[in-house]
Amino acid sequence: MSRYLTALRAIVAREALRFLGQRERFLSALVRPLVWLLVFAAGFRAALGLSITPPYQTYIEYETYIVPGLCGMILLFNGMQSSLSLVYDREMGSMRLLLTAPLPRWWLLVCKLLAGTAIGVLQCYAFLLVAWLWGIRMPWGGYLAALPALVVAGLMLGALGLALSSLVKQLENFAGVMNFVIFPMFFLSSALYPLWRMQEAGDLLHDICAANPFTHAVELVRFALYLQFNPVALGWTVLATAAFLGLSLWGYDPARGMMGQKA
Repeated sequence: MSRYLTALRAIVAREALRFLGQRERFLSALVRPLVWLLVFAAGFRAALGLSITPPYQTYIEYETYIVPGLCGMILLFNGMQSSLSLVYDREMGSMRLLLTAPLPRWWLLVCKLLAGTAIGVLQCYAFLLVAWLWGIRMPWGGYLAALPALVVAGLMLGALGLALSSLVKQLENFAGVMNFVIFPMFFLSSALYPLWRMQEAGDLLHDICAANPFTHAVELVRFALYLQFNPVALGWTVLATAAFLGLSLWGYDPARGMMGQKA
């Protein structure tokens, strides 16, 4: 057990030092959601007036509605950034050293996933602090209740990034794959508008958004911020996490996955 904990501490410390050495990464993680919160929300507020929808008990401003979705955006981009570093490490050779450690490969990947999730959750709380200073405030207990929801959502999105990194062979191709995954996943969700708005545009579009795992991750965080539990969102998020993690473990299996084909 001590070997497992040593590996976990080492990988988390490595990711933390890498993150602290990349200040641009932290700033970009905050700039993206802040642009949506402070700029785009002002224009969308009139066009996308909201009705009373759970978990809200009254009419809310559009800025308040999109805060959970923007937390999801932070976790989504962070998961992809963390996986991008995996592709880079694989090309530089350090990934091979990590995977040859005398520990199960699944544990090493889980350590990487936990480290990336911890960084993403810290970025979310930094964003929530800025939103609070801007005047967008949730119930005080919601900030604490949102912690497990953010962790579960971060694990799902980080596992998705791990799965993609196992399938992409070259660093140059990963950016294109990121865009192909990030933007449909973000815009075809309830991050920026409720699902009933999508249903007005068409049942097919609504069904796609409802089946999107990112939608359930956002709703899990949204309900937690208002001290409510959403079992459906939790169930689908955990199921998607297991599926993505299983795919990443298969992809990094040298006997069957893309890593084995590359070797």
